[in-house]
Amino acid sequence: MSIHIYDPTLRDGNHAIGHQLSTRDIETYCRAVDGCGLWCVEVGHGNGLGASSLQLGLARHSDRELLECARQHVSRSLLGVHLIPGFAKISDIRTAVEIGVDVIRLASHCTEADLTESYFDYARGLGKQVHGVLMMTHMASAETLLEQAAKQVGYGASAITLMDSAGHYDPRSATEKIGLLVKHLGVPVGFHAHNNLGLAVANSLAAAQAGATILDGTLRGFGAGAGNTQLEVMCAVLERYDYETGVDLFQLCAAIDSLSDIPPVSKPTLIGTSNLISGVYGVCAGFEKHVARAAQTFGVAPRLIWKELARVNAVAGQEDLIIDVANRLRKGAVA
Repeated sequence: MSIHIYDPTLRDGNHAIGHQLSTRDIETYCRAVDGCGLWCVEVGHGNGLGASSLQLGLARHSDRELLECARQHVSRSLLGVHLIPGFAKISDIRTAVEIGVDVIRLASHCTEADLTESYFDYARGLGKQVHGVLMMTHMASAETLLEQAAKQVGYGASAITLMDSAGHYDPRSATEKIGLLVKHLGVPVGFHAHNNLGLAVANSLAAAQAGATILDGTLRGFGAGAGNTQLEVMCAVLERYDYETGVDLFQLCAAIDSLSDIPPVSKPTLIGTSNLISGVYGVCAGFEKHVARAAQTFGVAPRLIWKELARVNAVAGQEDLIIDVANRLRKGAVA
């Protein structure tokens, strides 16, 4: 079976360094990996188009600067973007398409697919691939995910990707949830993992075995929190299991060796204790730096913040809630 390899190193990886990827980083990375056989390279602020803000983190460069740089240096892979309605405006889709983006991923929390409908209405007439994405999918049952994904297909999604945004999955959950979508949706299904529990490669393999044909992975696992599925390892494992990815593994390894002075190679991603705890509790991996700052500011143990965020079912976009939780913990207002 063939697997499309989707590489969000230059988008999800932006979380790992506070959204400070430079245009030099973008250019160097794109030059190195273009031609390695990656199906699509995704670029942008960690939370996608339009997300650069005081709340989520100010990016070093504008969306336009990042995308124009990437477009100039990616010719053999497709160029993708990630959009979350509310952070991104519908007009951001037009800007991305004018720059030359090939794949548009429209994302929502796993039970809020309705929020993407107007964005699909706008994007699907622009002649680009438009995919649906459901985030934080450990928080919903397989049946609920199927219902939400079917809505996005109805809006015009040509593929659906489930994100394990908290790194909470195990291979059993990947098999169950991906398998149900593959059985009923009628469009390609993808999977995007985080590595909080050290299971990202195993979960991605389980997703492939359940029928996923699009897999996300980032170079050296560079990404939010504990990072993503390590791209080069995933490609090697898929090759061992006789999947066709189109990736030249040895060329990809040579590209990694040439990137020693820029992220993701110069900033290796590790599973820290805070990442591990967030994976156990199932809280958004992108909260890592916000939780660390709040813990230091209010003198509260990070594990207590993660626990309370899990109890109140905090989701991406609720970064302000982290400060409130830490403040309440400091005052002893949380049991």
